[in-house]
Amino acid sequence: MTSGKSWLGKDLALASGFDFIDIDDLFEERYRITILDFFQKYGESLFRSLEREMLRETGRLENAIVATGGGAPCFFDNMDFILKTGTSFYLRMAVPELMKRIKVIKKKRPLLTEVDSARLETYVTDKLREREPYYLRANYILNGPDYPIEEILKVMRS
Repeated sequence: MTSGKSWLGKDLALASGFDFIDIDDLFEERYRITILDFFQKYGESLFRSLEREMLRETGRLENAIVATGGGAPCFFDNMDFILKTGTSFYLRMAVPELMKRIKVIKKKRPLLTEVDSARLETYVTDKLREREPYYLRANYILNGPDYPIEEILKVMRS
């Protein structure tokens, strides 16, 4: 969450000539509803099922950079699928840096809408601890907040 997946993905796509797909954006376009509104109306379980289907669709693409939502690798067999169909990068960010970013956009994140400011850092720390075992399975781990685009491009070309 707020590690820079969409920003980095767009830059990599531009530099590599690959297509860029942000699964969250694709979801909102296809279902004509924000993820926040979808969560509130239909719940996380249905969202995760539909997100999984969209992830499967991207697995058939070639020369594409796909940004998943932060929770996508942690549900079903999504991380196994990601590892089978492409090269994955975990954009690792320290909690204080994530907090700076989250505080700016807190209202847009469905999992954060009910978290009050006093509990936010604890929530983010706990959520990262819960998700990181999935993230650490990525092919490459990049420590943020700055990501070496040229080095990533070398990996993509090899």
